[in-house]
Amino acid sequence: MTALADRGVVVTGAGQGIGAALATAFAAEGARVVVNDLDADAARRTAARIGGIAAPGDAASAEGVAALVDTARAALGAVDVYCANAGIATSGGADAGPEAWSRAWDVNVMSHVRAAELLLPDWLERGEGRFVATASAAGLLTMLGSAPYAVTKHGAVAFAEWLSATYRHRGIRVHALCPQGVNTAMLRHTGAAGDVLLRPDAIEPEDVAAAVVRAIAEERFLILPHPQVADYYAARATTPDRWIKGMNHLQQAIERSEGAPA
Repeated sequence: MTALADRGVVVTGAGQGIGAALATAFAAEGARVVVNDLDADAARRTAARIGGIAAPGDAASAEGVAALVDTARAALGAVDVYCANAGIATSGGADAGPEAWSRAWDVNVMSHVRAAELLLPDWLERGEGRFVATASAAGLLTMLGSAPYAVTKHGAVAFAEWLSATYRHRGIRVHALCPQGVNTAMLRHTGAAGDVLLRPDAIEPEDVAAAVVRAIAEERFLILPHPQVADYYAARATTPDRWIKGMNHLQQAIERSEGAPA
């Protein structure tokens, strides 16, 4: 029996991409899966394909998260695993605008915080619970061309780390999923930055899901479907000036590909 067999699992943003692959992999492991997505039709398609339960809606707002958790508990009896997978990538820098920054913060960070707030009391009482945060390699490194995405994915990693450090001894297990390029709709909309940084080593959503299943079985916090990210992360921490210089060279390559002045 696997760690996921007969567990009640919620996956947000599971209508397509990584979320759909996670829901599929968990169902294959014997989990009972609630499939959430803002796109109701996509949520229903994934749920029908895997024998799961569709729970479309907003997994970011306080009201939407509360409704999702209530629906999941009614359908599953209890939520054993919560995958905060829904995310958005907003382009731009400091000038992205308050609405873009606020939305990125809401979806990429506060959706995790709001879910944890509702789930922790029951998990702590039971002495077990599992939280899977889909962040990004951008949360360990950065993402050129998208300051809101890079900053909020750092926030997602930081919150997952805080959860694990605070509650591990009380039975709460936390995983931070940090892939680089994955062949999804999000990658197709990253433009020149995605072409330079992500597309050459892009993997399939199913590869990411398989890495998550393995990490859960091995009780690993940090999930790196692209193993080279560990080396990049170490370089960033130990030689920051060299790291930033290298990233700036990549920024210049992006600008050249866009035809901007070097």
